[in-house]
Order: sequence, then structure tokens, then C-alpha cells
Amino acid sequence: MPPEQARTSVSANDEVHLKVGIVGLGYVGLPLVVSFAEAGAEVIALDTDRDKVEALSRGESYIEDVPSEALRALRGRIHATTRYAGLARVDAVILCVPTPLTANREPDLSALVAAASALGEVLQPGQLVVLESTTYPSTTRERLVPILEESGLRAGTDFHVAFSPERIDPGRTDHTMRTTPKVVGGMNEESGARAEGLYGLVCDRIVRVGSPEVAEMTKLLENIFRSVNIALVNELSILCDRMGIDVWEVIDAASTKPYGFMRFDPGPGMGGHCLPVDPFYLTWKAREYDLSTEFIELAGKINASMPEHCVTRIERALNDLRKPVNGTKILLMGMSYKAGVGDVRESPAIKIAEALQALHADLSYHDPYVPEVPELGLRSVDVARAVTEAELVVIITAHPGVDHVAIAEEAIAVLDFRGVLRAPAVPAGAVR
Repeated sequence: MPPEQARTSVSANDEVHLKVGIVGLGYVGLPLVVSFAEAGAEVIALDTDRDKVEALSRGESYIEDVPSEALRALRGRIHATTRYAGLARVDAVILCVPTPLTANREPDLSALVAAASALGEVLQPGQLVVLESTTYPSTTRERLVPILEESGLRAGTDFHVAFSPERIDPGRTDHTMRTTPKVVGGMNEESGARAEGLYGLVCDRIVRVGSPEVAEMTKLLENIFRSVNIALVNELSILCDRMGIDVWEVIDAASTKPYGFMRFDPGPGMGGHCLPVDPFYLTWKAREYDLSTEFIELAGKINASMPEHCVTRIERALNDLRKPVNGTKILLMGMSYKAGVGDVRESPAIKIAEALQALHADLSYHDPYVPEVPELGLRSVDVARAVTEAELVVIITAHPGVDHVAIAEEAIAVLDFRGVLRAPAVPAGAVR
């Protein structure tokens, strides 16, 4: 496909003729599929997970943020597949494959390498390839491009390459794909222009940066900023707990300052696919430059230790009630990593539950977004009955639509890790 033809195909005036390939149909890829299809593009949606491909072909969503009705309405524009051959006829390919950490906290790029190798076999002149998977700076240039160039084509000349970090926040409706500014960094000017034209179909504002490395580092900074500040308030919450100070009142008071302070709330730990993982990508890469990112690593350690701190507080609360953990009925409120979603990846609730099971607690949980957790051997229980039977209720994830104050009024004792029970209606005997 000649360059001028490619540029025309991603213009707003001819968007119906745009063909886009999305590789990886998870929390990042599937919303992209819907956004581009709604903009009039033909979308080749690819994943190695046959179950996801079959669900998409049936118009059934497996992600809360994507309604099945939206998929069914776009059936004529979305073609789900497990084969890369169809990507030979698209104008642009967006890679949204998983980039987890190994057991040793090192980047695992195996899914990216596999996807790049398969894509390289069908790569065509003039195509644009964009990586969205979170990773360390230089991954696009040093890992992705060499694999694609095994096709005999040259990046920046024969085909175009860019990095654009995903900014998905599952469960949010105030900041959408359309309204969240999209950062793009191309290998060269033409690659950046192509990426800007592509995302301009689905995003209102495009933020061009000078290179893929800048875009890669931007994503890490965003998440490390949150990680460090969450670690700060988590550590402060531990100190306040020992000093008998209400940390939530402290944060409320500090938040009244109109400048120089940004509110972050403590909790049982961080979860999801980004915050617990992304900082370690940078710390790993920093070692290549003889730098120990101690500040970032310390924040990661503090946040990773919070589930253990929560278990200690549960043990202490039961001790105050003259009860052991062993055999005591404990009801956990919330199992997902954040309110309003069913995502349990890296969820601190899972880690707390595993620790309590190891201590032989009689454990149950209620979560309207997570019907079962097979690895724990548990299913979500009816909250009305479970609250009256539980000897301790522990609020880990405060889902919308759940009346936690009413639950606290019915419970024998309640321990709140989210600060939702600071209302006067909370019973005087509650353990907060």
C-alpha cells in the first residue's frame, strides 16, 4: 500500500474504508475494537485465546466496560480470528498483548515476541504498527522493530512504527477512550503522523511526543506517580493505626488545602494489570544504567505488604473479641481489586483470603461483580444472610450499590479498610 494511500485511509473523511487489526482482546484490546468499529472501520480482532474469539463472534462480551449489545450492533465490522493471515490486508495493527512480570519480577515479553514474529510473516509495505502494551523504555525500538524487520521491510521507510500507552481505567465512565488524551510517539515524523491520524478517529485529543521512548516512559511515570503516593498514604495509615489517629480525618483535613496537595486514599494494597507491575519494568531497566531506583522499589514493597498488614489487623480485631482466626466465621466484602469492576488480577483481597484460609478461618465473601473465585474454592454468598452469620465482616472493596453502613449495623463486628464507615450510623461496637 503506497504511503499516500495509507494516509488517506486513516483520514476522517474516508474512515469507513479503514481496516484496523487489534492483537490481544483483553481489557485494552476489546474496547479498541469497539471504538474503531463504531468509527466506521473494519476491524480484524485477533487473540490466541479461542474462547475470547468465539465469544466475540457470538457478540458476547466478557468485559464489564463493553456491553454485549455494542458488540452485536457491530457484527458486520468486527471479524474475530486466531489467525494472523487476515492482518495482511489492514492499514494498521495495534498490539495489546499481555506484558506481565516473571516470578523474579523481570519483564516477560514472550507474548509480545510471539505476536511480533507472527505479524512479521504477514507484514505489508505501508502498514502502521502500534504497540500499546505497557513495557520499559526502548522496547519498541530494540525488541519489536528488529523482529518485524526480519520480514525484509525497514521500519520508518517501508512500514511505520509507534508506541501509544493505554490509559484504560476499568469501570470509569467520566473518562472514556474518546475523552482521554492519547499519547503517541513515532519512530520518525511520518510514523508519528500516521499514528496521530489513526487515533484521531477514536480520541478527541492526540498528544504527540518525539519518540517511542518518551511515550513508553510517560506510561511508567503515570503509574509510578500513583504507586508512590499510594505507598505514602498506606505507610501513614499504618502509623496512624498504631498511634490511634483517624487517617481518614487526616486526609480529609489535608485535602482542604487548595494547592500543593493531591488526595490519595490508603487501602488493602494495589491490584489490577498496571500499578503492581509497571514500576518494576523501570527498576529492571534502570539496572542496565547502573542505577538503583530505591524510591520506586520501596513504594512497591510497601504496597505489596499491605495485605499482610490487613491480616494482622484482622487477627488483632478478633483478639479484641476474644476469638481466634481458626474456625471463626469471617465475611469478606469485595474480592475484585477496585470498586465497580470484576477484575481480580493482583487483587489484595485474594491475597488476604489466601492468608486467612491458611490460618483456617471459616471464610466466605460477597462480591456482586465476582460470582466465584475457583482458586479459593469459594462463591459469592447472599449478603443478607452471611452478615448475620459472620463473626467479623471485613470491607476490602467498597462496590457501588452495596449499603455498607446498613451491613455494619447488622454485623456483630466490622473492620473497614476503605474508610466507608465514618458515618454516625456505624454501631458503637464496630471495629473500624
